[in-house]
Amino acid sequence: MRMVNHTRFVTMRYVRAFIRQPAWVLITLIQPMIWLLLFGALFKRVIEIPGFNPGGGSYLEFLAPGVIVMSAINSAGWNGMSFIEDMGSGVMDRFLVSPVWRSALTVGSIIYGALTIGVQTLIIIGVALAAGAAVPGGVGGVAVIVVLACLVGAVFAALSNAVALVLRQRESLIGAVTMVILPLTFLSGAFIKPSLAAPWIGDIAKYNPVNWAVEASRSAGGASADWGLIGSRVGYLVALLLVSVWLAGRAFSAYQRSL
Repeated sequence: MRMVNHTRFVTMRYVRAFIRQPAWVLITLIQPMIWLLLFGALFKRVIEIPGFNPGGGSYLEFLAPGVIVMSAINSAGWNGMSFIEDMGSGVMDRFLVSPVWRSALTVGSIIYGALTIGVQTLIIIGVALAAGAAVPGGVGGVAVIVVLACLVGAVFAALSNAVALVLRQRESLIGAVTMVILPLTFLSGAFIKPSLAAPWIGDIAKYNPVNWAVEASRSAGGASADWGLIGSRVGYLVALLLVSVWLAGRAFSAYQRSL
């Protein structure tokens, strides 16, 4: 019960901060909307490439899951900024002399990140539908897409926290996030099928968590979902999340020992 209460307290701390500044969600959506609407119109004839076979839908429908996952990892990448702010302002030190469950600081932050990603995902899906896309998978497919976005986002939120606790500088975290997000996105099937790219990109995509989330989301939103593929990708992401949370915990312990 203590763990649950402390985690809820930390999560609500971030939620209250978000309520005071809800524009943050809209700000983080600017780039995904550009990718979704601009790329969806600019490359709409990509589906005519032999072998592309989007399953009868438009390129916008193919692109939307990729943009959703890209938005999730991009938003989650900045999760560690709150830790850096707390360390710089002395809030983290006050937490450490309190009886709070230490893991709640990390877990609560990750849960908050997943909640905001869920909101962003629903907004992106709504915009894609308004722009003419369809989700043959229906409400169930949308629910699975939201879960996958939150899951992959939680992975990157935990890793962001770990990097923040190790580097402890805004500039360093910004550099790390920038260096990772776009390469992982382009080394996946977010914008085009890996089978149509260079062979080495397809090889990397097999081990890329961004591609796992994109593949599963695209299947869940399609007319005939491949639940075997979805289940395996969810399993991969859950395993990676456990590893990421463990790394964040180790980084937090190292931070405590350094004080």
